[in-house]
Amino acid sequence: MLDKVIEILRANRLAALATVGPDGWPHCTMVGFANDGARIYFAIAPNSQKFADIQRDDRVSLAIGRDVIDPSSIHALAIRARARIVEDSKERKDAIGLLFEKRPALKRLEEPARVMCAVPEEIRLLDYSKGYGHSVLIKLDPEGRVIQAEEQMHDWGYGNTFKEVD
Repeated sequence: MLDKVIEILRANRLAALATVGPDGWPHCTMVGFANDGARIYFAIAPNSQKFADIQRDDRVSLAIGRDVIDPSSIHALAIRARARIVEDSKERKDAIGLLFEKRPALKRLEEPARVMCAVPEEIRLLDYSKGYGHSVLIKLDPEGRVIQAEEQMHDWGYGNTFKEVD
């Protein structure tokens, strides 16, 4: 189950990251990321709204996927996670290595001031090759092990079955 999640994480470099703003409204921005298993690493500025939001409330959501022409090829993730500053020097070094490996041009910049880790608690894996609206809701323990997985089918108003068209 997590193999497909990790495949999608590896195939993408950008995520929409939503934090809880000081007024309770979602604050959503794009971040470059890298992953180690289901853990997601990203860098942010210590004077940013995202950083202040995470310091106040560690709950974040991430959306990861690609634009596609054929909806039956949608493979995406919607993730609920807890974010934290990476304080351990080895984990920080490894995370920066992963970020630089995924986006080599970042090596031309200074090392990031803050590296964050989003630890998923819940991942919704969208796989529309199994029908429009198909997803698997995956719940994880703090170590990233699957504790529950439930297939679901949502009707987004188009029905669930793809038909041939001219």
